[in-house]
Amino acid sequence: MDPNAVVPGAAPQPPIEQPPAPPPPFTDLTPLPIAAEPAPAPAAPEEPPPAIIPWLSLPPRLPPTQIHAFVSQGYFRSTQNNYLIDNSTHGSFEFTEVGINFTQLLTDDLRTGIQLFSRQLGKDGDFRARMDWFYLDYHFADWLGLRAGRTKIPFGLYNEVNDIDSARVPILLPQSLYPIVNRNLLLAQTGVELYGYLGLDIAGGLEYRFYGGTLYADPPVLAAGAVLNTYRVPYLAGVRVMWETPIGLRLGGSLQALRFNINASVPGPPGMSPLTLEEDLPFRLWLVSAEYSLHDLLLAGEFGHWHADVDLTGAPQTSITNQRFYGLASYRAATWFWPGVYYSSLLSDIHKPLTRDNYQHDFAATLRFDINSYWLVKLEGHYIDGTTDVLPALNGGDTVTMESLARQWFVFLVKTTAYF
Repeated sequence: MDPNAVVPGAAPQPPIEQPPAPPPPFTDLTPLPIAAEPAPAPAAPEEPPPAIIPWLSLPPRLPPTQIHAFVSQGYFRSTQNNYLIDNSTHGSFEFTEVGINFTQLLTDDLRTGIQLFSRQLGKDGDFRARMDWFYLDYHFADWLGLRAGRTKIPFGLYNEVNDIDSARVPILLPQSLYPIVNRNLLLAQTGVELYGYLGLDIAGGLEYRFYGGTLYADPPVLAAGAVLNTYRVPYLAGVRVMWETPIGLRLGGSLQALRFNINASVPGPPGMSPLTLEEDLPFRLWLVSAEYSLHDLLLAGEFGHWHADVDLTGAPQTSITNQRFYGLASYRAATWFWPGVYYSSLLSDIHKPLTRDNYQHDFAATLRFDINSYWLVKLEGHYIDGTTDVLPALNGGDTVTMESLARQWFVFLVKTTAYF
């Protein structure tokens, strides 16, 4: 009976599916081809790792070089006495500074830097570019680092910002301690420096700097007829220690020793050969410093003695001790306005009478205007009493007498700086 046949009267049933027919038997006994696997390539011989010092290995890609530059132009005018600049009594634009610096991080702990600088301050400078500073700096730990090259001298609070107009309020830092005429000589030394920072927990921290080397600078200008044979600085060594308290107060001290040696030939008496004179000048300098900053207020003061033993051929040895100090205050009244004042005092020799040629008092006031993040303008005025820092060469030469110079006078400056 057909299982799918319909029975009368019965409910229709779904058809019963027949199982599929079995496939025909596979009669082709030929084996299917099997793809051959490629033979493994011979392993390359292992190369030994390069012989490198791990802490000096350079990263695969150096970070970008940091580039900063500045251009400054100033105007200088004194009411009496040519001060710092020849013909300053008539006003002078011979007050220009240009610099560019590059710093590069070579490893996490090693970096290098260099600055090219040029200036004109009266007869000092002729826009020749010179290497202001350059260094290699390796940072072993927070408490120990090493710099080598021509490094900035850490003397006092502000010697290291003597070349950065945007880092301070005054146009002229207090001249008793940071004389601008000696800026190229005293900004940096060629040698080495050890530095570090020790944390003191709730007492703040201690920063220390030890340095030693020599100074390279233009030779001094001698009197007419004299010939300079040698000019050198056999050594320079110093230390600065600063205690940074947690209340915004910095206290510290600086010590420095250096030696100048000058050998020159000067005309002898009529009918005689020139005389050879040698001057040996060992200096010992000490300075105590204090700075307090609270929000936008800055107060600072420094006091020190500079002592020199003068040993001149054919003359008895003499000594000179300077006394130098200042007090400074500034306040950032707005993001664009920053006024400041200071009083600076210089006593050329504490063992001599207090005459006008032995002292100089300087009362200064500055208005700094930050036009934007890359441009500033400064106005500054000085009332000066005393002539010890007035150069005879700018006021008639060797024939001038200090009594013929005005004891009191004013100096006015305007300076604008663009930087990035």
